[in-house]
Amino acid sequence: MEFLKLDTEFDFLSKRKLAATISIVLIVAGIVSLFVRSLDFGIDFTGGTLVEVSYEDSTQVSAIRNQLRDAKFEDAQVQYFGTSRDILIRVPVRSTDNSASISSEIMEILRLPFLERITEGSQGSVQRCVSDRGIYDCKVQMRRVEFVGPQVGDELTEQGGLAMIYALIGILIYVAWRFEWRFALGAVTALVHDVLITISFFSIVGLEFTLPVLAALLAVIGYSLNDTIVVFDRIRENFRKMRKGSSIEIMNRSINQTLRRTILTSLTTLLVIVTLLVIGGEVIKGFATALLVGVLVGTYSSIFVASPVVLGLGISREDMLPAKKEDLPVDEAS
Repeated sequence: MEFLKLDTEFDFLSKRKLAATISIVLIVAGIVSLFVRSLDFGIDFTGGTLVEVSYEDSTQVSAIRNQLRDAKFEDAQVQYFGTSRDILIRVPVRSTDNSASISSEIMEILRLPFLERITEGSQGSVQRCVSDRGIYDCKVQMRRVEFVGPQVGDELTEQGGLAMIYALIGILIYVAWRFEWRFALGAVTALVHDVLITISFFSIVGLEFTLPVLAALLAVIGYSLNDTIVVFDRIRENFRKMRKGSSIEIMNRSINQTLRRTILTSLTTLLVIVTLLVIGGEVIKGFATALLVGVLVGTYSSIFVASPVVLGLGISREDMLPAKKEDLPVDEAS
């Protein structure tokens, strides 16, 4: 960490072509994955019923999947949700059933193998459940049930996409007003780059894309923009202050001057995110993963994407100098 105390002189912009190649390869791979595999949308977007259950002992996903398939739930998705005792079941929308009936039917199916363990009359301290089929051990417990209708899912998909578009348009206008149109295009290019790579990661790895993940993407946009604005502020300041040096030299100097701040901010943010990812549980896993990828990519893009785009658009010192006021004409009669 000693380099954080020194003024670095890395030639970042000399690597801009390599960085552009890496970014293009990652984005193209992600787009191909999106076309081939798409995203694993959660019920927030697709609609359906989600049932989280907990077993007393470890169980096999394949066995539960076979149980549901035999009971005409062929389209049910079953996966572990943390430990081998916690199971998450997702059932797509069914027009004939509601959430309550589906969840009740699923619980009856899962408890069916334990109906032989009747303990009626027992004086032990075994936990019991009462059903119209009799009294039996609680080997399976329902933790939560969520239901999203198909219309709500479509609305969330549309509104989530519009929220990201509106955010990018607002950022484009703000940065153009505060800096210059080249900086606005550089900032928006970096933000689109971050969002595409983060979404591509979820597609390639096969992680579930839910509403919290969409919220994380919007948070990544804000984080990446803040990092980019800090660099742009220093570039503008140095363009006006430094009398010598080319645009590349001035921009490299600016990135190096803000590098310590960028690294320290990223490290402290990542520390919190990794903590959420490790001890936050499965409920927050998607949100934390999106933030982790987004912060890493956002730090990279503020150096290797935003500034090279501005440089490629032909920024110069003259563009950053404040406009001179024209001399007022002197009244000859005075």
